[in-house]
Amino acid sequence: MRRLSSSSWVALMVVGGLLVFLFWQFHVPSLLFLNTTTAGGDTGSHVALPMFMEQHLLPHGRLTGWDPQWYDGFPVFTFYFPLPSLMVVILHKILAVFLGTTEGYNIAFKLITALGSFALPVAAWAFGRLWGLRNAAAACLAVATLPFLFDRTFTIYGGNIASTLAGEYAFSIGLAFGLLFLGVMARGLRTGRHRSLAAVLLALTGLSHLLPTLFVLAGGAVLVLMHLSRRALRWSIPTVAVGGLLAGFWWIPFLLRVGYTTDMGWQRLTDFLKILFPGGDQWVAVLAAAGAVLALVGLRLARRRWADDPGIFLIFMALVSAAAVRFVPQAKIWNARFLPFWEFCLYLLAGLAVAEGGALAARGYAWSRMRRESPAGGGARPAWATPLAVPVLAGLVAVVFVGGPLGAFNRVGTDVGMSSLGADLGGGPANASFVPDWIRWNYTGYQQKASYPEYRALIDTMAGLGRKYGCGRAMWEYESEQNRFGTPEALMLLPYWTNDCIDSMEGLLFESASTTPYHFLNQSELSEAPSDAMLGLPYGPVNVTEGIQHLQMLGVKYYMTFSPQIQSQASADPALKLVATSGPWPDQYTTGNQTTTKQITWDIYEIQGSDMVAPLQFEPAVLTSKVGSAKAWLNMSVAWYDNPAAWPVPLAATGPSSWPRVPLGDANPPHVAVPPVTATNIVTTDDRISFDVSRIGSPVVVRTSYFPNWQATGAEGPYRITPNLMVVVPTALHVSLHYGWTPVDGLALAATVAGLAGVVIMRHALPWPEPEPEPLLPAAPGPLADGEDTEEEDHFPTGISHSVWDGWPFRPEPETAEGGLVDPTQTGGVDPAETGRPERVGPAEFIGPPARPPDGG
Repeated sequence: MRRLSSSSWVALMVVGGLLVFLFWQFHVPSLLFLNTTTAGGDTGSHVALPMFMEQHLLPHGRLTGWDPQWYDGFPVFTFYFPLPSLMVVILHKILAVFLGTTEGYNIAFKLITALGSFALPVAAWAFGRLWGLRNAAAACLAVATLPFLFDRTFTIYGGNIASTLAGEYAFSIGLAFGLLFLGVMARGLRTGRHRSLAAVLLALTGLSHLLPTLFVLAGGAVLVLMHLSRRALRWSIPTVAVGGLLAGFWWIPFLLRVGYTTDMGWQRLTDFLKILFPGGDQWVAVLAAAGAVLALVGLRLARRRWADDPGIFLIFMALVSAAAVRFVPQAKIWNARFLPFWEFCLYLLAGLAVAEGGALAARGYAWSRMRRESPAGGGARPAWATPLAVPVLAGLVAVVFVGGPLGAFNRVGTDVGMSSLGADLGGGPANASFVPDWIRWNYTGYQQKASYPEYRALIDTMAGLGRKYGCGRAMWEYESEQNRFGTPEALMLLPYWTNDCIDSMEGLLFESASTTPYHFLNQSELSEAPSDAMLGLPYGPVNVTEGIQHLQMLGVKYYMTFSPQIQSQASADPALKLVATSGPWPDQYTTGNQTTTKQITWDIYEIQGSDMVAPLQFEPAVLTSKVGSAKAWLNMSVAWYDNPAAWPVPLAATGPSSWPRVPLGDANPPHVAVPPVTATNIVTTDDRISFDVSRIGSPVVVRTSYFPNWQATGAEGPYRITPNLMVVVPTALHVSLHYGWTPVDGLALAATVAGLAGVVIMRHALPWPEPEPEPLLPAAPGPLADGEDTEEEDHFPTGISHSVWDGWPFRPEPETAEGGLVDPTQTGGVDPAETGRPERVGPAEFIGPPARPPDGG
């Protein structure tokens, strides 16, 4: 086994130190190994997704499928990313083996939600090494990720710890995979190797999160342009194609079914200077600018090849990210979601600035010392000046800079009897970070919240109702103060806590469900303080009567409310039957600086006439206009949903030729009566609905969200009707619907199989030997050869060369005692009297790699 060099030990110490600091701030193991259910933001409802995959999808041999637990059901992991949840499931199984119990799910979930934050420093170091940076310079990139992770200028866009705690942990995992992909691609374009590894990393990025995938695809395009040649295209095109095919089982249905998603209407940010250059982090922009200048100047002074310079690449990527923030139009992808990539590139450029600036300072010190000791140019010279201290010092500065606002030194100061230490290093209360409190809030879990008894009692009440009156969907009155439970989304976990018996009408993945808009319209009718989360809907005031009629239409069985005003209206509604109460509970409400305590009692009603399968009064009217796009269907359906006079005749996207046809906007469709029919023996599972009918030929509505994967046996259909339900026309007395496979899924699966074959083929293919075209600028010292790492790689040679950098931060070419490059055609050695090193004979024995081969490898 090869001995690690001093530079490797320094990099290990720096990156390991960053991880220790992150573990400390995440309270490993005290919180992350605590068997409590993660709360906080969207993360507190993400808890349900990996468990559903483990208990329902994987037993059906699927990674994507149907989830009946939210929004009348929705296609789970079809429009969201399956890999992070699969990682939770795998880790859960591993922990079950080592712990001898299946109770490790909470720990597995916590560890995976934090994984992206832990992986980012390691990925940044690997990114630098793959580009050919020395260990010390690559370690500076790792250091730069620490202030990025604890950045507080945004809290939901992705990448930093605040966003991860808010629920964007999949983004963080995808960013780490994506950074590795970019590093492997940069190395592969130089060597012709690593295509299969790059393809796998690209697929892992895509299966983790869409936005980092867009970022790395843009980065791949920039890399190809930087290396533009037939060779670069022959490496990159198959690699990206195979990576895409590997993830094809997910992205092909995503792309072809995207018309069934919901656009939440987030408005693009327009104050670009403010969001690109936030006031508190202008130092990052200054350091990044310095890194950009040093990268550009270094191209000439250090004779680096611009295509192999990560600084030049990061400059391009920062500009691309800023352009995305500025020019991405109003669409489903919010322009603010590209902001983390701009920030991340700035931080990495700042890390390069520290690496190159530190090396320059070390070089200047060595030069001045040599001139002082030998003003005439003779006599003793310093043996070497090393930049290994640069990442160590940078890491210490970063820890102090980041740790002060976190209050880290308050704890240290108290422990060592220096209570003023934290105040001195923290910058005062005004600079205090909210991240530590957020970490504790999330990972102490639901079970350690002050209102957990109320929450647990409410869950137990609903579970008891399911056993007594039957399982079904529940609509709960919303208010933001429900954050007292751990997150305002806490009741989304009704199915999680009740063993899949009580489903929640609201769920986490808003955009994945076509029924989302109608839920938020209902919420505005049935909540005193609704969220109105989806923009552009015609929200109205509280209207319990109409709200309950909407819940009947959507097949909702239970309604949970606590507001006295709404309880008064609900008690007078004949469609509601009070079946349980929970409380009173003393809850605190804060308005401004004033905190009051209110006694809260939950009333739970059973809704009559909300069966899962029900007869129709009139035949649906089929629209002659196309409403295939999500926006077209939404506009038409919301207008219908908001007009009670239109409810008797549902509007359909397609249907039998015997149904009436109407143009879009027809205010008076034909009323064709349906012969009476009843549905009995209704049975639902995670992906099936079956029932018996009293006669065939009469259409019935199935109050479950429509999606093309639903297939009927014993009936024609299903057909999509307003608002987003299904209608079937029975052809037998027993009807069964199953969420199955479609040609789209077959195509997607075939793509993934082809991708696996492509990985195998590329893994055994040889790199191409043809050379790259001559670069526009002189070639730089070559990057590290595979597996190459020497004790001297991060030390400056004894001679002071004519170049200020001598190739730093890249590994230098061999040098003569006078500082010039060794001619690889010569066979002589270096005079040990000049270098102070043992004599080494022959070109292969020189310190450093051989000269750069003509193919760029």
